[in-house]
Amino acid sequence: MSSPAEPTALEITTAMREWLEKAVIGLNLCPFAKAVHVRKQIRYVVSEAQTEAELAAELRTELLALQAADPALVETTMLIHPRVLRDFGEFNNFHDEADAALEELNLVGEIQVASFHPDFAFAGTEPDDITNFTNRAPYPTLHLLREASVERALEAYPEPEKIYEANLETMRRLGPEGWRQLWQKDGGGASPSALPPETGH
Repeated sequence: MSSPAEPTALEITTAMREWLEKAVIGLNLCPFAKAVHVRKQIRYVVSEAQTEAELAAELRTELLALQAADPALVETTMLIHPRVLRDFGEFNNFHDEADAALEELNLVGEIQVASFHPDFAFAGTEPDDITNFTNRAPYPTLHLLREASVERALEAYPEPEKIYEANLETMRRLGPEGWRQLWQKDGGGASPSALPPETGH
C-alpha cells in the first residue's frame, strides 16, 4: 500500500489560514489577529526542516528577517514546521531553544515566540480537554510577534488580562461537537485541524 502524499506547502498554508479565520478570528480567541490578517501582514513560512537543529537555524533566520522587515508589510511570522517536533513534549522542550535564540540575537524585549500544536495541552489538563483547543493548530507552529505591536494592541483592548479566561469559557460553551462543526464543509469533509475524539456524551 502506498503511503498518502505529504501535503504541499500551499495546502499547509491554506489549512493554517482556514484555522486562523474560523477559530482564532471566528471565535475571537485573539482580538488582534483580524487586523493583521485583513491587511495581509502575516508571513507564512513552511519549513522543510527534518531535525531540531535545522529548525533552530531557520528560526534564527526568520527572527532576523522579521526584525528587518517593514512592519507595514510583515507584522508577524508563522513558522510552520510539519516535519519536525510532531511530538508535543519535544515541541514544548524546544521553547528553551527559542529563548536561547532570542538571547543570542539580542531580541529579548523586541520579539516574542508563541506556539501552536495539534496536540497542545495546558499543564494539568487531560489531552481531550476542550480548552486545549485554543492553542491547537493544524501543524506545529512557532509564531513570531513584535513586542511593540503586542503592547500596543493590549493597551487598546479593555481588560486584556481577561482574554485567557474568556477563551477558555468560549471553548467550554462551544464544546467538542461545536468545534467539530466549525470544520464541516459542503461535502461533509473536515479541515486538517486537530479535532477532539468522538467520545460519548
